[in-house]
Amino acid sequence: MSSPRFKQVDVFSSVPLKGNPVAVVFDAEALNDQQMATFANWTNLSETTFILAPTDPRADYRLRIFTTREELPFAGLAIRGATTATHSSRYGPSSPATECRRIRRPAA
Repeated sequence: MSSPRFKQVDVFSSVPLKGNPVAVVFDAEALNDQQMATFANWTNLSETTFILAPTDPRADYRLRIFTTREELPFAGLAIRGATTATHSSRYGPSSPATECRRIRRPAA
């Protein structure tokens, strides 16, 4: 796996190194599930997001969210971090529509 382009952003703070850190990986189409999980584990942050092309035409991008242990269907901190990172990138509409991955878990 080559090193994907990513950015670490501070969420909920305008002061560097004072917010909640989130990793945002751009153009993640080339990464498979295991590579995303491995990358999230390497960042060792509470959440790592992966930006992909949307499957819903109303969305600007699709987002997959991983912790060091599992993939999450939704996480406010991660979505806020991805929005912050994408604002100045090529994904950057002022009010982006984000598509999160739906994860079906077996009933307990």
